[in-house]
Amino acid sequence: MTALAWLRNDLRLHDNPALHAAAELQQGVIAVYVHCEAYVTRFPIAPARLDFTRRHLRLLTEELARHSISLQVLRVAQAHEIAPALAKLVQDHGISHCFFNAEYPLDELNRDQQVNQLLRAHGVTVKRCHDRVIIPPGKVRNEAGMPYKVFTPYKRKWLQLASLLPLRPLGAPTRQAAQPCPSASAQDIDRLFDGRELRDLSAHWPAGEAVARTRLQRFIAQDLSNYQTQRDLPAVAGTSGLSPYLAIGALSPRQALADVLTHTGGDWDANAGVSTWISELIWREFYQHLVVDYPQVCMHRAMQVHTEAFPWRHAPEDFALWREGRTGIPIIDAAMRQLNTTGWMHNRLRMLVAMFLSKNLQIDWRWGERYFMEQLIDGDFAANNGGWQWSASTGTDAAPYFRIFNPITQSQRFDPQGQFIREWLPELAGLSDKAIHAPHLVPSGPPPGYPAPMVDLGASRKATIALFASLGQPPESEPGMTENFPTETRSAPFRPG
Repeated sequence: MTALAWLRNDLRLHDNPALHAAAELQQGVIAVYVHCEAYVTRFPIAPARLDFTRRHLRLLTEELARHSISLQVLRVAQAHEIAPALAKLVQDHGISHCFFNAEYPLDELNRDQQVNQLLRAHGVTVKRCHDRVIIPPGKVRNEAGMPYKVFTPYKRKWLQLASLLPLRPLGAPTRQAAQPCPSASAQDIDRLFDGRELRDLSAHWPAGEAVARTRLQRFIAQDLSNYQTQRDLPAVAGTSGLSPYLAIGALSPRQALADVLTHTGGDWDANAGVSTWISELIWREFYQHLVVDYPQVCMHRAMQVHTEAFPWRHAPEDFALWREGRTGIPIIDAAMRQLNTTGWMHNRLRMLVAMFLSKNLQIDWRWGERYFMEQLIDGDFAANNGGWQWSASTGTDAAPYFRIFNPITQSQRFDPQGQFIREWLPELAGLSDKAIHAPHLVPSGPPPGYPAPMVDLGASRKATIALFASLGQPPESEPGMTENFPTETRSAPFRPG
């Protein structure tokens, strides 16, 4: 009999609980990756991320083969075909066990339940493991046994629980006696994406588990201690650059945390850089938990349900100016051009452009959320949705709707010499360090061709605060259960216009 390891966003050999458990049986392992056309059509998945997946699968096939593990790839048209396709694989190869690592959004949960039921009906033992988080959803609760809505108390509880856990990552899977069947070829993998737009960003984001680990080690050695001060400067490479690898599962959060703690000798607070970076890792976990505790966020709904009444503007022309980096606010335009060119955006800038869209332009945050997922190589539904809802004050935030960043002030603070702006807006390169942040405020005005600001920042801020205030306070207990919301999930189309 053979064991099956169903791979999804966990494209690595080491610290892969599902792959490790399958290999421990030592009866032969087939790994499988399923590409569903309907998922790619209905979910916003960036061409850069699709190509990143393709390149990782090519490398992973070779790495698995060195452990006598086969990698099969399957392509199906519709989500309901995934379970039958896996059932056929089970029958064709005499598979007795199936292991997979959990994914938490509702569509993925529904898919996994269908596979679980059908494979069990075929006599297969099915085991769900956890790898996208260090502490699984449902385990971090307040004294009343309820999920946290605010990050800081969640973080305190998370740290308390994590400090008690064994955090040593799993090694590579046990080498099998023989490879059960031939692995997919590079051409087989490429054919999974036939008809799909792919964007090759390998020059900046090379594929592979080894690349991810090397980047992590370099970050720890060179930049971790200064992370607290460097992470907010978009002109400086002060972040880890690991988000695409975490999103696709080339690196696990447990590996990342374990390597940092090894570097610090187990000290979680060795310096401000260490504690701040760990805090960012916990933010990532927090958002993964929220999609389970507040499943309405998987249905195009706000976490704070009362904010659904906010009167968002239907302004596709303004949205297009934001999307194309033609708002007349240099830091916003530079950030959007970085996204459109590189498939990635600095985290501080993600907050700025999200707040500008939702709070200055008063355009529905869901338009921006979707556009990010259509562009980002590190697009992850939970993290992206959580970040957009935090910025729009519809999600989790201890300081609610009156938090509205001024992009000009932020630009002056975090890009004081305008280095980042000059890189992405060469038409402004000749301006002084002072003028470059707000060229419309200098007597000569902006250079020819650069637009005036599309909105008054002060007036729009006041208007948005007034609109949020008119919604009133949220009820003491807002619903977080699925039955309180429509049944459609994020796979339903949601497009501006």
